[in-house]
Amino acid sequence: MLLLRRCHSLTRFGPLNTQRHQVTPAVASCAARLCSSSSSSEDHRSHQRVHSLSWKHALAGLLAGTGAVLAYGLHHQHKAERADTGVQTLKKSSSLPIFSQEEVTKHRSLEDGIWVTYKGGVYDITEFVAMHPGGDKIMLAAGGALEPFWALYAVHNQEHVLEILSDYKVGELNLEDLKKQQAVKSSDPYSSDPERHPVLHINSLKPFNAEPPPEILSDSYITPSAFFFKRNHLPVPQVDPASYQLHVEGLPGGALTLSLEDLKTRFPKHTITATLQCAGNRRSEMNKVKLVKGLNWGIAAISNATWSGARLRDVLLAAGYQPDVAQWARHVQFEGLDTDVTGTTYGASVPLNKAVSEEGDVLLAYEMNGEDIPPDHGFPVRVVVPGTVGARNVKWLGKIIVSAEESSSHWQQNDYKGFSPGTDWDTVDFKSAPAIQELPIQSAITTPADSATIDRSDGTLTVKGYAWSGGGREVVRVDVSLDGGKTWQAAQLRSGEKGQAPEPSPPPGRAWAWKLWEITAPLPPDAQELEIVCKAVDNSYNMQPDTVSPIWNLRGVLSNAWHRVKVKIRKDEEEE
Repeated sequence: MLLLRRCHSLTRFGPLNTQRHQVTPAVASCAARLCSSSSSSEDHRSHQRVHSLSWKHALAGLLAGTGAVLAYGLHHQHKAERADTGVQTLKKSSSLPIFSQEEVTKHRSLEDGIWVTYKGGVYDITEFVAMHPGGDKIMLAAGGALEPFWALYAVHNQEHVLEILSDYKVGELNLEDLKKQQAVKSSDPYSSDPERHPVLHINSLKPFNAEPPPEILSDSYITPSAFFFKRNHLPVPQVDPASYQLHVEGLPGGALTLSLEDLKTRFPKHTITATLQCAGNRRSEMNKVKLVKGLNWGIAAISNATWSGARLRDVLLAAGYQPDVAQWARHVQFEGLDTDVTGTTYGASVPLNKAVSEEGDVLLAYEMNGEDIPPDHGFPVRVVVPGTVGARNVKWLGKIIVSAEESSSHWQQNDYKGFSPGTDWDTVDFKSAPAIQELPIQSAITTPADSATIDRSDGTLTVKGYAWSGGGREVVRVDVSLDGGKTWQAAQLRSGEKGQAPEPSPPPGRAWAWKLWEITAPLPPDAQELEIVCKAVDNSYNMQPDTVSPIWNLRGVLSNAWHRVKVKIRKDEEEE
């Protein structure tokens, strides 16, 4: 979705790969071209804008959505270049010229200038194209209205984005053409999204991203699908199961096309219990250290479910996979059926050895918790890659490609990667870091909530939470402290519903599901406030870092420091 236009004066960022749309290089200076019309050129010049220092904050807000990962650095470079040229902000004129839609339409290229309209205003955004977080997709609106495209990417509908746009206003659309625009109603691509449970905490409405209240997570070992965290990058596609087709490509035997019925009848049904976690889970804690770019997830962008479907291994074997394929192939790519306005799909890939391993348990799942997968979770078919970051578990699966290369998708190449705390948007090089696959050890406290008040009456405190580790590594211990980490107690682990027999211990390397944990401990007699801390250990003795600062990164991913919750203790009435 978010491709960056190349600019020769910003060569340190380099060109980015795109999946199906070649990015056109910007002119060498990335500067705005003035209107060629003699009747309006002077007016246009008088209303050109340059960026103020408020850009830093405006773009920071604009980039709050996932994927907008380089624009911040581009902005700084652009700002420096503008300062070097000595360009000064021009005063606003008391009136703006009036343009017809025909005049606006003439400005659809970098050579002629890029003009757009929005709610009756005319804007020359030529100089912004190179910095646009959505890359060349902004060109789709060139010479026309922004409204239909902003309906798809609802992050634009914020005050600071309108302030950015206002910097580029050069005129007004004439009344006749404005009336014509208003008569054409743009459809909302999110209008057919499914209904969601009202208890979910919404981090982004369009596309929809939400997490359940943390205390719900520890109520059930299997997370009900209604409460399972929702992570969408684009509108939920409407897929007819009767006409659904899955295409498998890249193998010597040629392409294989399967219907949903084929997946259900031609291949054995396999069921696993697996936890999925968003790469940005607990990002909000990194934001407290220093602001990062991305959705402000709390501790609940993680959930556990049973998944049923055909093994990816079995499907690849049916498509002609043989051991000698591994001599040249290294990756299995996935493409979803969710698309942006250009038709570009969400995409990701996983290593071939994970995809074809009998112990990898990668599924083409069509059931979740014993029922058809709900629309938000990938109906009719999604990939479930247990032990791997949620971003690789592609939903609404449409295509599988065996390849020597990783997916060229933005989300594989230029997002969901970790960096040093010292890397900023001026120095980040996404090619220098591998795509996240397996996730590190993780745990969090689901109850009590941070800032809660605890009643001292029974003299004890019950603390609950979850723990999980990526790569099939089993959680073997969770330590809990009531005094900020000075002393520790081991919590009781649970791998099944409360009151039921626990799940049998998984084979080594195939612990795909989380452990819920709980501990009841006496309250310190004189304490008025507690700092509760948890940390988990897996069977490779991987442990969580104690603080966030050393693992902070500019995208706010891989946040797995000790989880800390502070609570107050209410005095007994007899003590008052």
